Amino acid sequence: MQTPALPDLAHTAAKPVHWLATAAAMAGVVALAGLLQPRSATATATATEQRATTSHGAPAPAPDPAGVEFPLECGGAGTTVAKKASGDLDGDGRPETVAVVHCAAGSGTPPGGIYVLTRSSGAAPRVVATLVDPADRKTVGDFAVRDGLISATLLGYSSLDVPRCCPDQEEQASWRWQGKAFVRTSGDLARSV
Repeated sequence: MQTPALPDLAHTAAKPVHWLATAAAMAGVVALAGLLQPRSATATATATEQRATTSHGAPAPAPDPAGVEFPLECGGAGTTVAKKASGDLDGDGRPETVAVVHCAAGSGTPPGGIYVLTRSSGAAPRVVATLVDPADRKTVGDFAVRDGLISATLLGYSSLDVPRCCPDQEEQASWRWQGKAFVRTSGDLARSV
């Protein structure tokens, strides 16, 4: 029999007292975590939030872009809602929907538009603002609605010589409702990608 070159290590011969100490330490950590839980949250609806509920007390649903006529010329090809997000953009307690829409092209990268939809009580959803017009020949990359702010990455082309598959300009843009209109709050300068 060959003797090991290293002496016996203490952790290789654990005794029951070691296991008990480990179990007690773990139980202490779990108990401490249970004591340090955050308080339960409570919320009270504001008058605006109370108005934005249906007659059954459920929150008013965000407008659905399906079936909305978008101001987009597609030559009979139809439209595609590529992205959508909802949020209360004007502070009235009712959610609006922001939709990124482009023509239903079989291939390529068609330019898109960003539209804001709203719905009056009982009425069908309708477009109330165009933030990006497809005539601007931009494609919408990243897109989000958070805390009343609409933000998007707009991709474009520096010239007609650039292939339509490969945008060479990128622009960060955001909009916020101010009074009676959406105001672009950033991203006025385009930069090359």
